[in-house]
Amino acid sequence: MESPSIARADPRRAQAAEGLTIRLTPREQMRLGWRVFLLLLAVLSHVPLHGAWRLFRLPSPWPQRFLGLVARIAGARVTTIGTPRRHDAFHLSNHVSWIDILALGGASGTAFVAKSEIGEAPVVGWLAGLNRTVYIKRENRMGVAGQIDQVRQALGEHCAITIFPEGTTTDGKSLLPFKTPMLRVLEPPPPGILVQPVLLDYGAASEEIGWVGEESGLNNARRILARKGSFPLRVHFLEPFDPADFPGRKAMAAEARQRIEAALTQALGHPPRPFAYAQS
Repeated sequence: MESPSIARADPRRAQAAEGLTIRLTPREQMRLGWRVFLLLLAVLSHVPLHGAWRLFRLPSPWPQRFLGLVARIAGARVTTIGTPRRHDAFHLSNHVSWIDILALGGASGTAFVAKSEIGEAPVVGWLAGLNRTVYIKRENRMGVAGQIDQVRQALGEHCAITIFPEGTTTDGKSLLPFKTPMLRVLEPPPPGILVQPVLLDYGAASEEIGWVGEESGLNNARRILARKGSFPLRVHFLEPFDPADFPGRKAMAAEARQRIEAALTQALGHPPRPFAYAQS
């Protein structure tokens, strides 16, 4: 059942929860069409440039620029707070929306580990794939070892990589327990790697933006791209820590979560609330 606050933010969530395609007003259809047009322009301008850089085996800045631009087209006005580590970093972040990947990728150039539903979402999955996203299936317990190997390879290239340890998206005003299987790559931590907690704060728009409940990826994308105006997204890169100081993945997760919870409490003005859509 939808929470009353989310239902008030957008009554069409009830349609989405029933598996129905949400209905857009003519103005919303125009906004959706305009943003899709801008997205196509971004693809036509950035993807060939990325291909050219790759052809000459040059480090390509275009995926990072492209993801940041797409986040802006979707309505996000991203403010970066703190300094992101761009190399030898393992970012742990709360998770609200598919826009998280666009904003974080645009702000720091990080690669990602994300749930498989993101990869299956129209357009969004392809966008994230440009930035070396590793997709995982939560139900595929037997495949965790292979997925961890992919993360180890990314860390071995000295890049930054981000995971969303809650395992699902929330309404932005809650924080779920952190799951730890993917943190096995830090047991023991590779030399020079630091863990950097990250808070994504959508402010007053968090419940409207959040991808929660039974809403499909297509409905969520249509609803957000048809939304009027823009919304703020503050990306807080918190102080990194040495995982060697917190031996074991549970201790690392607990330390990162404590720091993110403190930052979220400060942003909200009160402690995070329980989340009705918690998933196992």
